[in-house]
Amino acid sequence: MTNLRWKILTVLTVFAVFAGVGVYPILADKFGLPAPGWLKAKELKLGLDLQGGVHLVLKVQTDDALKFESELEMERLREELQRQGINVADIKLVDPMHFSVESVPPDKDAEFRNVAVEVQTNFDRSSGTNGTYTFTMKPNVAVALREEAVTQARQTIERRVNELGVAEPTIAQQGANGDQILVQLPGETDVDHAKEIIRSTGLLELKLVEQGPAASKEELVAGGVVPSGMEIVAGAGEAGSGTSYYMVRKVPAVSGVDLKNARPALDENGRPAVSFTLNTDGGRRFGKVTSENIGRQLAIVLDGRVQSSPRIDGRITTDGRIYGQFTQQEAQDLALILRSGALLTRMDYLEEQTIGPSLGADAIRSGIISSLVGLLLVVAFMLVYYRLSGVNAVVALLFNLVILIGLMSYVGAVMTLPGIAGFVLTMGIGVDSNVLIFERIKEELEAQRGVRASINAGFSRVFWTLVDTHFAALISVAFLFNFGSGPIKGFAVTLFFGLMSNLFTSLFVSKTIFEVALARRHQVATLSI
Repeated sequence: MTNLRWKILTVLTVFAVFAGVGVYPILADKFGLPAPGWLKAKELKLGLDLQGGVHLVLKVQTDDALKFESELEMERLREELQRQGINVADIKLVDPMHFSVESVPPDKDAEFRNVAVEVQTNFDRSSGTNGTYTFTMKPNVAVALREEAVTQARQTIERRVNELGVAEPTIAQQGANGDQILVQLPGETDVDHAKEIIRSTGLLELKLVEQGPAASKEELVAGGVVPSGMEIVAGAGEAGSGTSYYMVRKVPAVSGVDLKNARPALDENGRPAVSFTLNTDGGRRFGKVTSENIGRQLAIVLDGRVQSSPRIDGRITTDGRIYGQFTQQEAQDLALILRSGALLTRMDYLEEQTIGPSLGADAIRSGIISSLVGLLLVVAFMLVYYRLSGVNAVVALLFNLVILIGLMSYVGAVMTLPGIAGFVLTMGIGVDSNVLIFERIKEELEAQRGVRASINAGFSRVFWTLVDTHFAALISVAFLFNFGSGPIKGFAVTLFFGLMSNLFTSLFVSKTIFEVALARRHQVATLSI
C-alpha cells in the first residue's frame, strides 16, 4: 500500500504541476481568472499561422560584402602608398572583386610591390602596361565573404528581433544559394516599425573631418575634384536649416564593428542621444587617432550621414556619444540597431505578407473542433471495445494531453497549425499504446492467469515494445526538427513532447489506475476489458 500511495502522489503531483503551468493560464485568460504574472508568462504561445503577424523573405545582396572588402583594402593601400611617398595616378574600384592601381612610377615599382604584399593575403596581383596593377579577390575569399555576409545578416536580424520583444520569432536561411532569410514575427502589429528595425543598415563610422561644414559640395571641392582618400558626406540636417556637407577621410578611425555596447542617453541639454562603448581593440586605435589629432573635428557618420562633428579636446579611448535631432523612440531604436551590429549588405524584400488575427482564429477554431471530434471518437471506441478498462485509457489520454500542454508551455514552445496535427497524432499514439497493453492483458487472461498477474504481465511484456517504437519515432522527430522549416519544426516539437508524455502515462499512470481499482478487492475474479 505504501508503494501505491507514492505512485498516486506522483501521478497527482505531475498532473497538478502541468495543469497549473499549461492549462490554468489558458483558462485564466479566457475567463478572467486571477493568475500571477510569472504564470501568465508561461501561457502557451501561438505561432504565426494561429495568431497572425508578419512573414518576410529578404534577399541578401552579397556583392556588397565583396565591394566593402575591396574598398577597404583599396583605401588602406592608398594611405600606405601616400605614407611611403609613392605617387600613383589613380586607385579605383573596377567591380566588387577587382580594383586597379594606375601609373606606378618605374623607380618606385619595387617599393610598391613590398607595400602591396599585405593586400595579397586576400587578393591576387597581376601587372599590366605602363605601371598598371590589378588586384583580384581570391575565389575562396569571395565564397567565404558571401557566406559570412548571409550569416552575419541573419544573426544581426535575430538580435534586433529579440530586442523588439517578439515572442518566438522564426529566422532562417533558405533559397538555392542560401542567400535568402525568412523572418516570421508572430503577433507583431507595427509592421512598418519592425521592417525599419530589421532592414536599417546601422553602420557607424567615426572619421576625421578635413573640411566643413559647408553649405554646398562646391565649397569643399577645389576644381570639382575630390582629393584621393577623401569623400563628401552630407549632414543629417536640423529642423529649419539646410543640409550641410563635410569632407572626411574615407577610412574610418573606428567603425560599428568595434562597438561593445550602445544605449540611449541624454546630451548636456537634456535632449535624447546615444552613448556607445568601444571594445579593447577599437579603443586602442581610437585613442591613437584622437591623441594625434587634438583640436580637429571628428565626424560621427551613421548610414552615410554626419550626425554630429564634435571637436577632439583630448585623448578618447572607449566611450563616446552620438548627438542629433533624435526623438526618444529614435534614440532607443538607434541604440538597439547599433548594439545588434551593422548590416554591411543591402537586403531586398522578395516576399511580404501580413497574416491577420481573424485567419488565425479560424485556424484555431478548426483545430479545436478536429481535436475534440478525434478525442470523442477515440473515447467512444475505447469505452465500447474495452468497457470499464476503456475508462482507464481515457483518463491516461487526458493526463497525456495535459502533460503535453504543460511541457510546451514550460519550455516556451510555440503551437502552430502543424503543431495541432501533432497534437491529434499524439492522441492516436496514446491510444495505440493502451491497445497494445490491453490486448496483452486479454491474452494473459485467456491463458487462465489471475487478474493481477495478467495486468502485471501485460505491462512488463509490452514495456520494451513501447520503448522501441517511441525511440524509433523520436529519431524521425529529430530529423524533422533538424532539417525542417518553421511549420515542420512546430509539428516535430509537439510530437516530441507527446511521445515523452505518452510513455509516462501509458506505462505508469495507466498501471497506477488499475492498481487503485483493484486495491480494495481481496479477490478479483474478472476484469472488465
